[in-house]
Amino acid sequence: MSTPSSRTNPVVAEVTDRITRRSAGTRAAYLARVAAATSTGPARGRLACANLAHGFAAADGPVKEGLKSGRKPNVAIVSSYNDMLSAHQPFRDVPEVLKKAIIRAGGLAQFAGGVPAMCDGITQGRAGMELSLFSRDLIAMSTAVALSHDMFDAAMMLGVCDKIVPGLLIGALSFGHLPTVFVPAGPMPAGLPNGEKARVRQLYAEGKVGREELLEAEAASYHSAGTCTFYGTANSNQMLMEVMGLHLPDATFANPASPLREALTRAAAERAVAITASGGEPTPVGHVVDEKAIVNACVALLATGGSTNHTMHLVAIAAAAGITLTWDDLSDLSAAVPLLTRIYPNGSADINHFVAAGGTPFLVHTLLKHGYLHDDVLTVSGRGLWRHTSEARLDGAGDTAGVTWEEGPKASLDTAVLRGAEDPFAPDGGLRMLSGRLGRAVVKTSAVRPEHRVVTAPAMVFDDQAEFLAAFAEGRLDGRDLVAVVRYQGPAANGMPELHKLMPALGVLQDRGQRVAIVTDGRMSGASGKVTAAIHVTPEAALGGPIARVRDGDLLTVDADAGLLEVALSDADLDRRETTGRAPHDVEWAGTGRELFSGFRAIVGTAETGASVIRPLPAPSEEAPLAQHV
Repeated sequence: MSTPSSRTNPVVAEVTDRITRRSAGTRAAYLARVAAATSTGPARGRLACANLAHGFAAADGPVKEGLKSGRKPNVAIVSSYNDMLSAHQPFRDVPEVLKKAIIRAGGLAQFAGGVPAMCDGITQGRAGMELSLFSRDLIAMSTAVALSHDMFDAAMMLGVCDKIVPGLLIGALSFGHLPTVFVPAGPMPAGLPNGEKARVRQLYAEGKVGREELLEAEAASYHSAGTCTFYGTANSNQMLMEVMGLHLPDATFANPASPLREALTRAAAERAVAITASGGEPTPVGHVVDEKAIVNACVALLATGGSTNHTMHLVAIAAAAGITLTWDDLSDLSAAVPLLTRIYPNGSADINHFVAAGGTPFLVHTLLKHGYLHDDVLTVSGRGLWRHTSEARLDGAGDTAGVTWEEGPKASLDTAVLRGAEDPFAPDGGLRMLSGRLGRAVVKTSAVRPEHRVVTAPAMVFDDQAEFLAAFAEGRLDGRDLVAVVRYQGPAANGMPELHKLMPALGVLQDRGQRVAIVTDGRMSGASGKVTAAIHVTPEAALGGPIARVRDGDLLTVDADAGLLEVALSDADLDRRETTGRAPHDVEWAGTGRELFSGFRAIVGTAETGASVIRPLPAPSEEAPLAQHV
């Protein structure tokens, strides 16, 4: 058993304290709603007979009798399964596995609903990408619909990738009284090394290899069922769910279809029954996700060089639990939390190499030992994050194999991939907040060499990524230093797509000796690479942000070291300028289903506040007493 540090890092303690104080009113209101929704017996016991009959009409005999009796806990299963996407295809047979394990554990289970799951890897550079971020809140709403029947005493969430896991958690938190266990699917085995994949992509951008060679490289990288092996948003999601206590210990990165993965799935089902009220260990998800859990998630993200998408997702998740998290909180934590991993794109290793080096059990151990994580938190496995320093081991064989947990490693087995907090790759978490007269932005520095982190150069302005790629193909970006400003890519403009397709071209320019950076109100996500990228610029261009007034040739500074995002103009000169360019009009923002999401664009919040269309309830006031929020 690991011994947690007796002293929390002072920055972690201070940030946690200020989040708690800032959130006091909204958190209290949220917990009051959780308490009001908690029942002393099975939730379906409050349903009228006609309602209940509808709820079990399709169930087979034993389950129907169990639901009638009201004596056994009923577990909802919500899944993002589809058989096209590699990360979600492994969930095909999981609901039946869960149902059988839940019945053996003394409970009942029903498949409550499915949620959509799209892949940013497929939609890169396509119109469908403009639905990606909005899909998170749609998934949250779909989760709420699935749980809305009041038939359930606990829930199990099956999801992996970019917007899916945050959406599932936001939806689950709207039913904060329900114990909720997240069930991962695991990463695919290692394929073509990520560094080689990146090399071929850059050669293709330069025109040195053709589409056939590129497709062969991509297919060798993304080659089987499971999550993509680089450390993007999907694997960052999984890391955060474990460190927040929503996975079983060391459940996160076992490969799909392996005996250990299957045993962990059954163990998760058993645990879902145990943490219901009738199971004797009631563990509402609204209590698991508290201020300390949110800070733990931030620390894990920073210590592993995780996805910049979580500068929005964590803010939105926190808000769903009545907690106010800000970019300044993340920035302050990043300055104090050391970088402990080198996983692509901030290294050459993939997630399987991370596991082999000691994985999550060692990561949690060293962060606890040095006071960066809070140990005194509630998890679905019990109280204490120290539980997640243990390694999962298969116990037995076949369909009845179980899981045992053994003490995890206390030293990294490969210090080129994973290190202890006493010997980090870098003293900070590699995520910075930029501020200046162009607004606020996020920059991921963990994959950027120090000599490339400060760029002052003339602006070249583009209103969409296609314009930039055309300029690159025509050679108009050659032989010059530049800061590419790619604007009208924010949530209110077109749903804030990821702009990964720009990175190979920017990398080519940088490798030629040009000083380059990008400034955008769009996203780069977990694949943010070796070029300095000021992303999520707020306020965005479509809402009149200053980047809408930038012109070609303006001298811009992107300083990831000092946290500056500036333009060499006086305030008066910048303010008197008219905005240029344009956001997509509604008539243009159509096709590929985009017109169905026009209402989201009209109400979406800023990137800094989570880019959400969901508005958290305010704290109670004299005008709106607590009873009105329950």
